Amino acid sequence: MKSEGVDAKRLVARHRYNELERRERELRQREVEIRLREMEADIYADNTPIYKTVKHQPENSQKLLTKKVILAGKLLAIGVAALVAVKIASIVAGIIIVTALTWISYKLFFDSKKP
Repeated sequence: MKSEGVDAKRLVARHRYNELERRERELRQREVEIRLREMEADIYADNTPIYKTVKHQPENSQKLLTKKVILAGKLLAIGVAALVAVKIASIVAGIIIVTALTWISYKLFFDSKKP
């Protein structure tokens, strides 16, 4: 007897579970249908914005050439400034070396400390 009551409860529970699954399936199907209708409405809507296309116009070649000439001039100026700086540095270094050698020679050979 007891097993009959348990089986009946299982059948009722299974029936309820199947009923819930069926309702969920129907609900999902309705949601999908609603989404499809919304997407179709968006696709076929006439209120989509229309933009006028514009052909790409390259920059004026004269402006481009001017920019390149200015850039080349800057590079040349930096190069010349670097060469002048190196030349000045070498002249100053030469003067310092000659002065140091002269002073050392004077101290060694001509400056005597004889009493």
